[in-house]
Amino acid sequence: MAWSIAQVARMSKVTSRTLRHYDAIGLLEPAWIGGNGYRYYEREQLLKLQQILLLRDLGLGLDTVAEVLDGRHRTVDVLRNHARWLAAEQERLASLARTVSRTIEELEGGDRMKMEELFDGFDADRQARYEAELVERYGDQAQEHIDQSKSRMQGWNKADADGFMAEW
Repeated sequence: MAWSIAQVARMSKVTSRTLRHYDAIGLLEPAWIGGNGYRYYEREQLLKLQQILLLRDLGLGLDTVAEVLDGRHRTVDVLRNHARWLAAEQERLASLARTVSRTIEELEGGDRMKMEELFDGFDADRQARYEAELVERYGDQAQEHIDQSKSRMQGWNKADADGFMAEW
């Protein structure tokens, strides 16, 4: 039995565009393409899509997912590495949560934070990775929005940032 791209999109709750992207990058090719140009998927492709979605849900990038599917990496090794990353991310988020709590305390009239504590838990590389993922997922328009945002903030001093945060 075969399912059309629209049927697979509905079943899997991913967009047809995502399925076409997975095909374009060689991650998930359809079982066959009809004379009308429609992509059709069989059970084998659905099981592969399930694995892709699981690995993506765990936070793995498409390049890593491809390497797992191609057998270049053992799934268990990739998951072990990812578990280590998740533990480190958990620690980072706990630090960030403490920073936010301290900031709230200060804004509510508590003790002032030391300047070096204001950015505990922030990860500049994470921002770059997040921006790249947005562009990968939503296309060049996302990059335009990112660039506009950075342009608006360029040249801000502490007072500008404080004003924005107070208004936010």
